[in-house]
Amino acid sequence: MNDLRALPVILSFLLLGAHFLRSGHTVIAAACAALPLLLLLRRAWVPRLFQVLLLLAALEWLRTLYLLAAMRIAWGEPWGRMALILGGVALLTALSALVFRNRALTARYREVRRD
Repeated sequence: MNDLRALPVILSFLLLGAHFLRSGHTVIAAACAALPLLLLLRRAWVPRLFQVLLLLAALEWLRTLYLLAAMRIAWGEPWGRMALILGGVALLTALSALVFRNRALTARYREVRRD
């Protein structure tokens, strides 16, 4: 069941990887595709890392939205639908960070201390 809870996180990183691949950043795209494998680690730092990365990814989507909207406005092309789509992707990405506030996932990534 935890795998299903992590699905928005995985989807967000795959979308981000496609975004970077389209712009020619192959290494970053590969890193975005491989990053969800860290979810398999049961370490306390994993949720915090993903929350920070997801918020940075949402900012990247908003930056892209701003740049593309500015270009389309300058060219006199329609930009509203594009803004809604990228805004939705940014919102999905940002809200994916809240997945780690779930009790089951919190318990999964709780640090196991060995004395």
